[in-house]
Amino acid sequence: MRLIDLSVPINEDTPIYPGDPKTEIKPNGVMDTDGYEDHFVCVGTHVGTHVDAPRHMIKDGKSLDQITPDNFAGRGIVIDVRNGFSLEKVKAADIKEGDIVLFYTGMSHRYHQSAYYDAYPAITEEIAGYLVEKKIKMVGVDMCSVDHEPFKVHKIFLKEQILIIENLTNLEALIGREFKIYAFPIKLQIDGAPARVIAEILG
Repeated sequence: MRLIDLSVPINEDTPIYPGDPKTEIKPNGVMDTDGYEDHFVCVGTHVGTHVDAPRHMIKDGKSLDQITPDNFAGRGIVIDVRNGFSLEKVKAADIKEGDIVLFYTGMSHRYHQSAYYDAYPAITEEIAGYLVEKKIKMVGVDMCSVDHEPFKVHKIFLKEQILIIENLTNLEALIGREFKIYAFPIKLQIDGAPARVIAEILG
């Protein structure tokens, strides 16, 4: 079995979306004095690689704990959009109902640069509508957001119970491969949470 980690590490230097709370990690138990190690961790629900639940943008939408486990795993497909998003390119991909569609923009290579938050591309409403018609279960990107304010694309997906994965990495390793995605966030009763997202290479 070959597994590829698509998640970024979380620490106090992990970049945050402008306006989000800064990550804090403080020791609560120290090995030399307490005989064990323990930490207090304070993070935003959308820090690092994370999953957005409908409640993130939809009033009275489902929170993460209300999503069944089967919605966090499925056949993966990656679409190379380093030259820009286009509906034609998306339509050319072999997208099936229940798929987890990932977009490789190359932005993850700028993760620690300001351009990551200032100049990232966005999924168009037209593409989002097409993916809704295809009845996918999740959409993921290697950038901080699927779109910009006023976040119309977020709302298109989340209204239809299509979960969103953001801040992915290592998507280039999936080009031309068959794989399954496992994207399980912490089971919080709120709008989103960090997740360890793994691709299992098949065959």
